[in-house]
Amino acid sequence: MRCLAWASAFLLSVCSLGLQAKEVIKVGEINSYKTIPAFLEPYKKGIELAVEEVNAKGGIHGKTLEVIMRDDGGTQSNAIREAQTLVQRDKVDLLAGSFLSHIALAIADFADKKNVFFLAGEPLTDKITWEKGNERTFRLRDSTYMKVAMLIDDAVALNKKRWALVYPNYEYGQSAAETFKKMMKERQPDIEFVTEQATPFNKIDAGSTVQALADAKPEAIFNVLFSTDLTKFVRAGNTRQLFKDVEVVSLLTGEPEYLDPLGEDTPKGWIVTGYPWYAIDTPEHNAFLKAYQDKFNDYPRLGSIVGYMMVQSLAAGLEKANSTKTEDLVNAFKGLEHMSPLGAIQYRAIDHQSTMGAYVGRLDVKDGKGVMVDIRYVNGADVQPSDEEVRRLRPQP
Repeated sequence: MRCLAWASAFLLSVCSLGLQAKEVIKVGEINSYKTIPAFLEPYKKGIELAVEEVNAKGGIHGKTLEVIMRDDGGTQSNAIREAQTLVQRDKVDLLAGSFLSHIALAIADFADKKNVFFLAGEPLTDKITWEKGNERTFRLRDSTYMKVAMLIDDAVALNKKRWALVYPNYEYGQSAAETFKKMMKERQPDIEFVTEQATPFNKIDAGSTVQALADAKPEAIFNVLFSTDLTKFVRAGNTRQLFKDVEVVSLLTGEPEYLDPLGEDTPKGWIVTGYPWYAIDTPEHNAFLKAYQDKFNDYPRLGSIVGYMMVQSLAAGLEKANSTKTEDLVNAFKGLEHMSPLGAIQYRAIDHQSTMGAYVGRLDVKDGKGVMVDIRYVNGADVQPSDEEVRRLRPQP
């Protein structure tokens, strides 16, 4: 009898644990936290705020949302090892995250082979939705192509013939440079690219890079550097007066993560993409800003928005699918729409890219801090290629 009683109790316990497990939806999130802390610490806060809000409203069909975070150490091998652990040991329902483009591509390939849904939050590589796109991977943030397209009208309007390029020498930087050259050649056939400086990521020799650019005597510079490379480049450029009488068009530089460290050294007049949180006045963003400041006693960075919107997208997709099965999530995300702090966004069915946009403006210095002025929001839907072009670029199922 005691054995029967014990067995009954054991079975009840197992059943209870099974029911309890089903009440939690687990998201395995992988990112380069130690490699890119300026972006990913605010990103983590954005995730925390969004998860708290989702669960405070009753979760997803009554189930609690949980995000399990892992650091990839900035390498593909670590990222795949963490993905395997999350899927096999932690039994996550889906994967999300990633920052560096080459790592995101590795996780996307893993997710495809293992039949796991993957929402890439931050990586900008075009390959993740085009050449190496797969059925199980979607991407939130505006892509490299979209970022460059946001700036092309401004770059053409400068009417400069001699251009130099400087970019980090990995997939994102290389892609941004090639896309810029292609778009500019189409709009301004007589353009000349007098030099290209491809620098090792996070290891720039700023003095040599600035000197090489100066020696080429460009009329304008297209810059793709970010993080500590950007800070070193700008300060070396200011010291050697590289930017005097030279126009600069720059990706990402208006994001607080990279703009704030420059302070008074912020180069005035650069045309940039970014996130001027202090100048956005919409009901959706005001609500996000208040909630973020109330919780963290700090202002949001672009990472904060990406982390927050990524969880918003996951919640909307899970709600629509009413399931954690990969095929159901894939179907739910195709054409998925939801509101965000940056307005309504949609995930295109044809390439799994969201229509998240960004702000474009010029840099200035106010009260010793770098800011964006003359801002305008560019909807991601307005800078995406046609369906015909996407079908040419992306393998069709």
